[in-house]
Amino acid sequence: MKPSLLSCLTSCLATLSAMTAFGVQAADAAKAAPKGDAARGQAVAATVCAACHGPDGNSPAAANPKLAGQHADYLYKQMNNFKAAEGKQPERTNAIMNGMIAAFDEGQMRDMAAYFAAQSQKGETAKSRETIELGQKLYRAGDQAKGLPACAACHGPAGAGMPAQFPRIGGQYAEYTEAQLKAFRDGARANDPNKMMRMVAIKMTDAEIKAVADYIAGLR
Repeated sequence: MKPSLLSCLTSCLATLSAMTAFGVQAADAAKAAPKGDAARGQAVAATVCAACHGPDGNSPAAANPKLAGQHADYLYKQMNNFKAAEGKQPERTNAIMNGMIAAFDEGQMRDMAAYFAAQSQKGETAKSRETIELGQKLYRAGDQAKGLPACAACHGPAGAGMPAQFPRIGGQYAEYTEAQLKAFRDGARANDPNKMMRMVAIKMTDAEIKAVADYIAGLR
C-alpha cells in the first residue's frame, strides 16, 4: 500500500524543519567562531595530513575524503567530533582519525580547517551511465513517495553546500559518499545535528545510495 500524500508531506516537513533549525544554530555559531590561520595550518597539513588527504587536501585514495575547498567550519566540526573530550567517547569514531587528531588543540584544528578550505578541489566524474538518471532525480527532486527530500535542498544544485551549515559534497569520491550514507543509515555515524542525515539515509536503498553518490561525484 502506497503512503498517503499527507504522510509524505509530514515526513518531508519534519526533515525540513530539522534542517532549518540546524541552519540557524550553525549560522549563529559561525558568527562567534574565531577564524583559523591558513599559513599555520599548511605546516601541519603538509607533515601530518598529506599521506591520507594529499598535501593540498585532494586525497589520492577514494577511501579518504577530499578536504580541499570544504567549508572551514564543517572541517573544524568533524575534527572536533573525532576528538575525545573529558574522558568521553568521541562523537565520531574512526580508528585512524581518533588517534591523529588527539594531539591537536582548538587553534590548530581551526588553522588546518582554514588551510584546506582555501585549496581548490580537483573534482571527480560520474562513472555509471546506467544510474545517472536515478542519481540526478534523487539529488534534484528526492522521492515524494518515500518522503525523501532532495539533496539539492541543503547541498545546493552544484553540491557546493552552505558555509557553517551544510558541507560541500560535489566532486567528492563516489566511494566515500556511498560509505558515509550507509554509515548514517546504519547508525555507525551519528554526528549529524538533529539526526538530519540519518533521517534521509534510512529511506534509501543500496542502489539509490550508489546512484546518488556517483551523480554527486560529477557535480561542479
